[in-house]
Amino acid sequence: MITRTRLAAGTCALLAALTAGLAFPSGAAAGEPTGEDAPKVDLVLDVSGSMRTRDIDGGTRMAAAKQAFNEVLDATPEEVELGIRTLGADYPGDDRERGCKDTARLYPVGPLDRTEAKTAVATLSPTGWTPIGPALLAAADDLEGGAGSKRIVLISDGEDTCAPLDPCEVAREIAAKGIGLTIDTLGLVPNAKMRQQLSCIAEATGGTYTSVEHTDELTDRVNQLVDRAADPVVTPVATEGAGSCAKAPTLESGLYTDREEFGRERWYRVDVLPGQELRASVSVGADRAVAPSYGVLLRAVTVHGREIVRGEAAGDGRTDVISTGLRYPKAERDGTDGEDGDKPAAETVCLQVTHSFAAASGVKTTPGLPLELTVDVVEGPGDADDVAAFGLGRGWWLLGVLVLVGFLAGLLWGWLSRWRFAVWRTN
Repeated sequence: MITRTRLAAGTCALLAALTAGLAFPSGAAAGEPTGEDAPKVDLVLDVSGSMRTRDIDGGTRMAAAKQAFNEVLDATPEEVELGIRTLGADYPGDDRERGCKDTARLYPVGPLDRTEAKTAVATLSPTGWTPIGPALLAAADDLEGGAGSKRIVLISDGEDTCAPLDPCEVAREIAAKGIGLTIDTLGLVPNAKMRQQLSCIAEATGGTYTSVEHTDELTDRVNQLVDRAADPVVTPVATEGAGSCAKAPTLESGLYTDREEFGRERWYRVDVLPGQELRASVSVGADRAVAPSYGVLLRAVTVHGREIVRGEAAGDGRTDVISTGLRYPKAERDGTDGEDGDKPAAETVCLQVTHSFAAASGVKTTPGLPLELTVDVVEGPGDADDVAAFGLGRGWWLLGVLVLVGFLAGLLWGWLSRWRFAVWRTN
């Protein structure tokens, strides 16, 4: 038993040590968290006739939404500018054209007056149609201006009733504008068709979909999304890759955004000094209908075309975004010191990005698909061969210390257990 206890304690310490040793120090991030402009959130609420249905905790869906909104308004962080938009709240008739224009700004996006916002919510009564697409377009306009984070939170109990304006295509158009707007969707007591549509809307902008069947679930989820908007965000820097390495822009550590046409490739250059490590990752998003099988490739090559390392990933159509990455640690001693002998020369590494997305029939191929590239050049973890073998960087000494501490803790625990057992037998 003592041996098992000692072994368990040592194993736990070893696992903790491995976790710490595998963590690498992060380098300079691309773009700084915005922070200067207030984050903005537009809550978009479905007030169509179906919201009268009584199937959420014994009350109507509208009552659950009102209660959730009141609690969310009380908990909204001071730094968040919040607004409320409705769809289907005003027109009760059968005229499709009028019903599909029924979206209104209930409370403007800006500094929150909680009493005024609650009073506005209290006036709502389930009324008409479900024009989700027009409401999303209007909500995107509500959030115009500023460099802070922008988020739409859509709450609906049914699919859009205003086709052919497909709300999923609307979401893709919003994403293609590159304004950094995220749409999160919540489905009240959803069916399969509604779940599919709301999921598609969320995925198109990198948002989330949540199914809700209880009032407290709705309150908690909306609160989480509003709080998330207040988190610092990093704004990507727009760049334009070239068709070859020779003409490519030279990038420093940072987060960059670009667009890549179908069947083309993008090139970028990064300077890496001896003893540094290049870490790069790329994500390509499908902001329109594409074929269901695709992939993305990120290669690091020398200026002479020799491949150094690559990262690649394949997709099957179940997600709109695919990502991959690579790491290249450059050895400290490689004979590349400058002519003056005291300043090592940097190596230019060429990054090549290609993807195998294919546009569906009838879909526009321009502009290219949105691409996000992360470049991080940090002080390397030592000899490149050691990194390749163990991946522990400069954390090996910490690993050794933690293993030793774990071993000593196991011995101490075993000794205490033996002493307690001896005392127990004596008594």
